[in-house]
Amino acid sequence: MKHYSLIDHLKFIVPSLLGIFLFMIPFSYKDQVTIPIAILASWLQNQIGDYLTGIMTFIIVLTAFMTLLYRWILKRNPEALSFSPFFIGLFHVTTFWAAVRVVGAVLALLTYFQVGPEAIYSENTGGMLLGDLLHILFSVFLFAGLLLPLLLNFGLLELFGTVLEKVMRPLFTLPGRSSIDNLASWLGDGTIGVLLTSKQYEQGYYTKREAAVIGTTFSVVSITFCIVVIEQVNLEHRFIPFYLTVLAAGLVSGIIMPRIPPLSRFKNQYNNGEEQVREKENVGKEKSRWRSGYEKALDKASKSKGLPHYVKEGSQNVLDMWMGVAPIVMTFGTLALVLATYTPVFSWLGYPFIPILELMQLPEAEAASETLLIGFADMFLPAILIESVSSELTRFVIACLSVSQLIYMSEVGGLILGSKIPVRFIHLIVIFLLRTVISLPIIVAIGHLIF
Repeated sequence: MKHYSLIDHLKFIVPSLLGIFLFMIPFSYKDQVTIPIAILASWLQNQIGDYLTGIMTFIIVLTAFMTLLYRWILKRNPEALSFSPFFIGLFHVTTFWAAVRVVGAVLALLTYFQVGPEAIYSENTGGMLLGDLLHILFSVFLFAGLLLPLLLNFGLLELFGTVLEKVMRPLFTLPGRSSIDNLASWLGDGTIGVLLTSKQYEQGYYTKREAAVIGTTFSVVSITFCIVVIEQVNLEHRFIPFYLTVLAAGLVSGIIMPRIPPLSRFKNQYNNGEEQVREKENVGKEKSRWRSGYEKALDKASKSKGLPHYVKEGSQNVLDMWMGVAPIVMTFGTLALVLATYTPVFSWLGYPFIPILELMQLPEAEAASETLLIGFADMFLPAILIESVSSELTRFVIACLSVSQLIYMSEVGGLILGSKIPVRFIHLIVIFLLRTVISLPIIVAIGHLIF
């Protein structure tokens, strides 16, 4: 084993344990199960909550303005801004995404000043996003962005990437290091999983296929939100079977989804265009996986840079999340919620499921069908709509399904589109439908066993 100093060991152990504690250790706080990073985010919201709507409006509008300004400058003099590659990457986007940012700015302004059609700024659409969800994202992005390097830069992923390679590859076709992304999502929050995955894809650790699989298959909601959903449908006494059912549906989906289109058709190609020709996390035959993983972790930690670089990287993470993601969430989230709230589109789309639900012997199938696809707009909508249904079995099934579908445009879907993960809107639609088809029979079968 290569010789490492005590400082190298400490540079791996201390930041990694701190990162695990902040992002992955759930515990009870004020009668809720949560993680430390969420507590910090909640504390910040309580401190500056009255200003966050204005702050997020400013960030979204500034992003649109800077995007248009950069396009104008670079069109006339491509070398004019070569001194700021980070900001060029942040603001110099394609015409489509520039348009999305401008639309997001318009929607944010209409919502903030409550002008124009009420359908845009009501408390169920733009008002909910700008006045609630984006508050959460602001604070989560701030602390997650600053603290993500604890998980990324000090060897933790190298250790688990080596140790869990033989588990993650056969089950989910993923590298071992993705286990940290998955755990951060399952135990913490899906937004953190998306951010982790996006950063590792940018850094060349995941191929396009791997990033797409992790972002759309394992970025589940937090345990806290699961509790909120089950309480909304008045089945809190069934939380344990509810969560175990969600885990079962998620596990089966996680095994199947990477092996079928569209995820199976993403290229095994890294962000720099290089094809994946061999595994990045091989283990020498003469070493145990733990020993080899630990050596790789120490090697990574020994090369980590000082505090100024850490602060710079963390700050860039925060700006990238605030300006790259918030306008996308505002645009797609608002439009999806307008469709869900003010049109019967999702109810119409649910009609073909009525005979299927009746075949599965699910009571009040027509009411349940109206909620099956509306979760694409927002994950909480199905729980609200199904609350009045008398059948506990039906409420249980819809609650489980709404969490298992995973892709919803008011948060995770918008985050994925705003991240560097190479997934398009049409992919999200197909993945959402496939997860519904895969999860529904599993959840109904378990529901019949319980009820």
